[in-house]
Amino acid sequence: MKRATTVRRLAFLGLISVIGSIFLFNGSASGMVSDPVGIYALVDKVVFEPNEQAPERVQVWGVFALAKKNDRNLYESPVRGYLYFSLQKGKEDTCRREWADLKSIAGTGQCVAFSSRWALWEQPLKVRKATDKAEAPDTYPPGFGMAKVRDTHPQAQTLRAFRDPASPIKSDTVQF
Repeated sequence: MKRATTVRRLAFLGLISVIGSIFLFNGSASGMVSDPVGIYALVDKVVFEPNEQAPERVQVWGVFALAKKNDRNLYESPVRGYLYFSLQKGKEDTCRREWADLKSIAGTGQCVAFSSRWALWEQPLKVRKATDKAEAPDTYPPGFGMAKVRDTHPQAQTLRAFRDPASPIKSDTVQF
C-alpha cells in the first residue's frame, strides 16, 4: 500500500513538471515575470560635460521608453529628446563606464536597455525636449549595465516604430 502511494505521488509530480515545462517553453508563463529594465533607448548621440576625458554630466539624445511607475512590466510611450544626467556619488566609475557604453552605440540604430525599473521608481526621470535648456541634471541611476536588445523585442519594435508628430504646413508656404 505504501509503495502504491509513493508511485502515485511520483507520477503526480512528474505530470506537474511536464505541465510546468510546457507553460515555460511556450512562453505562457512570461507574463508572470517582471521586466527589471528602467530605460529602453535608441541613442542618437551622447554629449559629455565638461569633456569626454573626465565627464561629470552627460546628455543622452534619442528616443526613450521609460518604465511606468509602480508597474512591473509596462513602459511609457516613446518620447524623443534627451536625458540629462550627473554622476551618482559613490558610483562615479560605474556611471562613466555606462556612459561610455552608451556613446559606443550612439547613432548605430541598436536598441539598448539600461538602468533599473526600481531606481526610476525612487527617482523619476524627465525626457527633455530638444529646446529645453540643459540644467538641473537628474542623478544617473546605474542598474545592471547596458545591454543590447534584439530587434524582435517588443520595446525595440515600439522604439523603431516611433515617429515624431508631423509639423503643420503653413498655408502661405504651399505652392500650387
